[in-house]
Amino acid sequence: MDTKPPILRPHPAAEVLTDERCHILELSNSPDDPEMSIARARVEPGVTTRWHRVRDTVERYVILDGSGRMEIGDWPPQEVQAGDVVMIPPSARQRIANVGPADLVFLAICTPRFRTEAYEDAEDA
Repeated sequence: MDTKPPILRPHPAAEVLTDERCHILELSNSPDDPEMSIARARVEPGVTTRWHRVRDTVERYVILDGSGRMEIGDWPPQEVQAGDVVMIPPSARQRIANVGPADLVFLAICTPRFRTEAYEDAEDA
């Protein structure tokens, strides 16, 4: 048995700004745990992410802080705030806008885990 419990501690400096206009910090994403991944996402005030989809992957956005406007497929936009959980069906076109004065922060939980090759930009679709 290992001497330490399996606790992941990502470093905040590992956060990256994506082409989608969203800051991402991977909290848990490993081939050793293919069923799920968790990332912390951060969208700055006034920013709307690019339209995108993740093929064959269910996403859940758990809104932690801030307020936003979520758009999924052909559904009407909906306001989101801390405590909301947004369910995004597999391969659904989506984007989120920060409509508040502070960063919009949420967890992006993907099943199966997020893989770069499943990501598709859908801005012009």
